Amino acid sequence: MQKIDYSLIVSDFDGTLVNDDGSISAINKQAITQYIEAGGKFAISTGRMPAGILPRARELGLKGLVSCCQGAIIADIVSGKVIMDGRIPYETTLAAVQKMEEMGLHIHVYDQWEYYCNMDDEALKIYERAVKSKATLILDRKMSDFVKEKRLCSYKILAMVRAEDNDRILNALAAENFEGCGVTRSSSFLVEVVNKQYSKGTAIAFLAEHFGVALDKTIAVGDQRNDLPMIEQAGLGIAVQNADEGLKEKAKYVCKRTNEEGAIAEVIEKFGFNNKG
Repeated sequence: MQKIDYSLIVSDFDGTLVNDDGSISAINKQAITQYIEAGGKFAISTGRMPAGILPRARELGLKGLVSCCQGAIIADIVSGKVIMDGRIPYETTLAAVQKMEEMGLHIHVYDQWEYYCNMDDEALKIYERAVKSKATLILDRKMSDFVKEKRLCSYKILAMVRAEDNDRILNALAAENFEGCGVTRSSSFLVEVVNKQYSKGTAIAFLAEHFGVALDKTIAVGDQRNDLPMIEQAGLGIAVQNADEGLKEKAKYVCKRTNEEGAIAEVIEKFGFNNKG
């Protein structure tokens, strides 16, 4: 059996581990299985809510923990039990939603097992197919009124945007300086307001401690700006070939393969095992 080098690999999901059609390639599945069988720990860190990632983690045969909602939720894969969560306070949730409404945006507001959307459009249908999770539509009143009624403390507030508008909207929301929150991009079509106390960086630190792995023996792999905190926190931060150019500049290694070509298998083959000697 091959000897493990880096003991924990944490991978982003969409745009990194899975193909663009949502399927997981045989080459990635095989590499992950071999790595785990040799004693490695493999975890997913995603912007998705638990309902959108737990079935996919189980499909890979993973056990242990998964990081959701940009690190704001850590859940047990087998039981689904949430063991760590960090909500955005109600007042900040409301302020972010009101600003997005003012900008006329397509909004998602995330609770633990459910998310709410203010538009029933083709963009939502595409998103629902991708994450295999249906939104609860809020169409009879403003989303901000719904947030007030529930006094909802969200895990993140997301705007679906056109790729050409992403930078402008991200910068406009960031300029609002929502208390205790940051603004990030999880794809060219998604801009998210998130709790600054939690990120994929805090998630990989939590996972490393949970699994008893030193941070310098962890690998983080991603493709978008929201992956930067874990890329910087890990012992080895890696960007897939299709990654955002800014992320590639920060990564210690850039894969030759894209997510469509088995980038995770490349990472495991090149760095997961001790190939010295």
